[in-house]
Amino acid sequence: MDLSSIGGYIRQYRVAANMSQDKLAECSGVSSKHIGVLERSERSPSLETLIRIANALNISADMLLCDVLETEVGIKQTMLSKKIGNLSREQQRDIIDVVDLLVQQQENKG
Repeated sequence: MDLSSIGGYIRQYRVAANMSQDKLAECSGVSSKHIGVLERSERSPSLETLIRIANALNISADMLLCDVLETEVGIKQTMLSKKIGNLSREQQRDIIDVVDLLVQQQENKG
């Protein structure tokens, strides 16, 4: 099982939360050096560390694990829905139109 994507998600959500590695380390009770090691995917976090980091980032653990869970598509759909929900109605409609087109293309292939 390839767990290397977890580090990238830790970095992505840390940056989105406007947190430094030092701040995330402080909030999650691990060293900033360890945060760097995790973000570079040099090591995978223990379950306890993963939970601490998810709590510090105020996200669910599945958001960090979405590429390695068998339910990844459902998780990514939820994440996409949240992202779209933060946009204006007009932007949401534009994205839905694009998705509808892509779905139609896939159905026509099938």
